[in-house]
Amino acid sequence: MTAEIQQTIAELQLQIEHHNQLYYIDAAPEISDLAYDKLLAQLADLEKQHPEYARSDSPTQQVGEQTVVTLQSVPHRIPMLSIDNTYNLEELNKFGQRTLDLLDGQDAHWVVELKIDGVAASVIYEKGKLVRAVTRGDGKVGDDITHNIRTITDLPAELSGDHVPAILEVRGEIYMTNQDLARINERQQELGGTLFKNTRNATAGSIRQLDSTICAQRHLQMFCHGIGYCEGIKATSHMEFLDEIRSYGLPASPLVESFPTFAAAVEHCQHLTQQLQDIDFEVDGIVLKLNDIEQRSQLGSTNRSPRWIVAYKWERYEAITRLNEIRVQIGKTGAITPVAELEPVELAGTTVSRASLHNADEIQRKDIRVGDVVVVEKAGKIIPRIVRVEKHERTSELPVFEFPTACPECETTLVRDTGGVYIRCPNYDCPAQLRERLCYFAGRTAMDIEGLGDRLVEQLVEAELVKTYADLYRITTAQIAALDRMGIKSAQNVVEQIELSKQRGLDRLLNALSMRHVGATVATLLATEFGSIQSLSEATAAELSSVEEIGDIIAAGVFEYLHTQPGIDIVSELAEVGVLLEYDQTENAPLSNLLADKTFVVTGTLTSFTRGQIHELITENGGKTSSSVSGKTSFLIAGENAGSKLTKAEKLGITVLSESDFENMLK
Repeated sequence: MTAEIQQTIAELQLQIEHHNQLYYIDAAPEISDLAYDKLLAQLADLEKQHPEYARSDSPTQQVGEQTVVTLQSVPHRIPMLSIDNTYNLEELNKFGQRTLDLLDGQDAHWVVELKIDGVAASVIYEKGKLVRAVTRGDGKVGDDITHNIRTITDLPAELSGDHVPAILEVRGEIYMTNQDLARINERQQELGGTLFKNTRNATAGSIRQLDSTICAQRHLQMFCHGIGYCEGIKATSHMEFLDEIRSYGLPASPLVESFPTFAAAVEHCQHLTQQLQDIDFEVDGIVLKLNDIEQRSQLGSTNRSPRWIVAYKWERYEAITRLNEIRVQIGKTGAITPVAELEPVELAGTTVSRASLHNADEIQRKDIRVGDVVVVEKAGKIIPRIVRVEKHERTSELPVFEFPTACPECETTLVRDTGGVYIRCPNYDCPAQLRERLCYFAGRTAMDIEGLGDRLVEQLVEAELVKTYADLYRITTAQIAALDRMGIKSAQNVVEQIELSKQRGLDRLLNALSMRHVGATVATLLATEFGSIQSLSEATAAELSSVEEIGDIIAAGVFEYLHTQPGIDIVSELAEVGVLLEYDQTENAPLSNLLADKTFVVTGTLTSFTRGQIHELITENGGKTSSSVSGKTSFLIAGENAGSKLTKAEKLGITVLSESDFENMLK
């Protein structure tokens, strides 16, 4: 048995080294990222159980690639480590909890950013001038690619500004857009060369060219997202670092946001995946990292990866098929979404025959035409999307897709959002919009009307029995029973469920109304703050935006809905049919109003309370809690190791309380 384990470990080490060579050096991987990660995890587990068979140069102790012999090797002043990754939410949340445990009660803000699928590199500036660029290599030593980095036009040869750091090492990802890959493959075919399979392989092959003119023709780009060895930077957090390097003219990672809790960061991951249609470069996951640089130093690293960062990845699957048709569908807010009808193709164990094209700009940007051979991708739970057109397969001239100018359902002239990408049908009474709104209204997170599904909604609209939300509450059992495949009993059940939904409360109703920018979270915030639709209607836009986490855009949308048609009529009619327009505060009513109109932020390590206990005491006594210090903060309760929140509170002149001060306040 011992000999078998030793042999298994040796075989796994050889397998992984083979795949490292294919992935990092040859840019021609044979297996998926998920399959590779499983091999590595299996090896790490066996080495942990049998450390006597673990080699010091095992792949589990190395970061990645070996250096290419034709390029000069350069040591990293600070090791350039890999990132631990996970493919499921359970493991992601375990990482978050482990990190919080290591921080021993300190407040931790998290940054969420895209994990760009390219080639990791380090770029070094001295006295503002670009002096060197190096690949990750094995984490300790990389390849000098300075000659090729200088061909990347969005990386300045000299930093802008009068007070640049003496030494600035930025780390990031070199990448290629899908459209540039399509262009290059067209050229490769003309020259009789080998076609690149994907953007990552094309980038890896290009950045290691000895002839920089070849690399220049590939039009590589780079996003900077990490800090290496630096002398003279001002930033104390990741968000500040990104702002600082932007001021020097460097391209920082896009779509980066910070969050006061790990849970909020994880929740944002789902939202971020929906934005992938808007970008033209490949992403294979989402990165979550601590914002505070000092906290990162506290946690340090293992031999392979930092303890303060994790990648939430998904397995990507690609297939090639033909685009047969482009049709458009209308959403609940009138947005017109183009959909690709594909020649059915097997992808990730399912047959895919349809993919979202997101918006008109994407069709134009990717030059997608009916009849094209396209690469379609499915990644995790993301809806299948067309990555690019295989333009070298376009053997004849295909007509450019003409986006409709009138709504295909009601023939109203379409309009584009001011400054936006979405084209909409402005007719609120459009039957297609009505169907979508009613389906959402009946959904679980909204009014939760069991039995009111898509097919029944379609029949109600087609028969003109329902034209508004209020009409649902006027419908009779006999009217529903007369519809196709609806008996008396089924109709009675639906009517009963509709009647029950009247008591769902203001928070559910606000979500159900399909107001722009208002989902379940915003709806609950508004319902909790104002308590009734009347109070909400009486609030000014400024008062709405002053609610924590609402902001000007959401406030303006809510205010407009409640003070213009058809919003005014919708609210009035729902009141007439008996829908509850108030929020039931009784279950969460404060025990006293001692802390009314006061907002507290709690930070640092507490000794007399847990964080949950102190938050509960604040809300029980009519106060509010917030995760971040701002001008709206009334008091900061500071435990030990309070950190940056204490510094900010002192700068803003906010009263700082100890735990005993807070107890005395309650007395």
